[in-house]
Amino acid sequence: MDYQLNTRLNGNIAMTSRFHENKPLQRDKTLYKFLWVQSGTLAIEVDHIPMKLAKDEIVTLTPLHHLTIKEVAGEFLTLVFNSNFYCIYGHDNEVSCNGFLFYGSSRVMRLKLSEEQSSNLHDIVRIFRQESAINDNLQEEMLRIVLKRFIITCTRIARARFGVGQENERTFDVVRRFYVLVDQYFREKKQVQDYADMLCRSPKTLSNLFSACGLPSPLRIIHERIDAEARRLLLYTRKSAKEISAILGFEDLAAFSRFFKKVTGESVSEYRKQAHREELPTVTE
Repeated sequence: MDYQLNTRLNGNIAMTSRFHENKPLQRDKTLYKFLWVQSGTLAIEVDHIPMKLAKDEIVTLTPLHHLTIKEVAGEFLTLVFNSNFYCIYGHDNEVSCNGFLFYGSSRVMRLKLSEEQSSNLHDIVRIFRQESAINDNLQEEMLRIVLKRFIITCTRIARARFGVGQENERTFDVVRRFYVLVDQYFREKKQVQDYADMLCRSPKTLSNLFSACGLPSPLRIIHERIDAEARRLLLYTRKSAKEISAILGFEDLAAFSRFFKKVTGESVSEYRKQAHREELPTVTE
């Protein structure tokens, strides 16, 4: 069952089991996405990185991510919305998903649902479908409430995966705020000290917090975010390496080239050529 609502203020929310056939939704670059495999498997590429999802796996994507559906061998549900319908930044105190579920790195959140978690999300989907059939002046706000419940449920599932409970919730919130700041400032600020100052913590304290949560080091997080943006610009734009180095805030092309080689093991030109050689046509059904 497919449903889509466009509001008077250009808000957009949609739920569909045929996202791979819905060209307008695929072309919309403003959408946050939940992809939930409900049976069989789903092969996708996110920023040119292949992933194969199995039943009851969910990935969360931001408008920055480039998604390609490669093979559908089952059923999957897609829930999408834009910031005009529900702004995760403005409502961060309600859902606490910014910088956690939704983050600009190509290392996307991937959730494996338990039977109970799957049942809980199915209940929310049923409510969404019921509300989508009621065409009145309360529908928009009701769908916003249901969306918020879906986001919060996925946030709780992700927190459980990282062992976040009441005793370490404040610690994890510092980590999440670090991700938010990196997403916002990675072009201008490339040192852990920059973010430690904004969070009123020492770099060593940040490193210990990330280690306690089983996460990569703060410096690696910064580098991964820069790397993800560099790859997107190389793959999906015609900008030159010199233009990209300026966009990403490097002093010059040589500094960008050294960074890219260190992180990826390839030169900028080698990566761009290799990626285009490996490009395959999309397979849908």
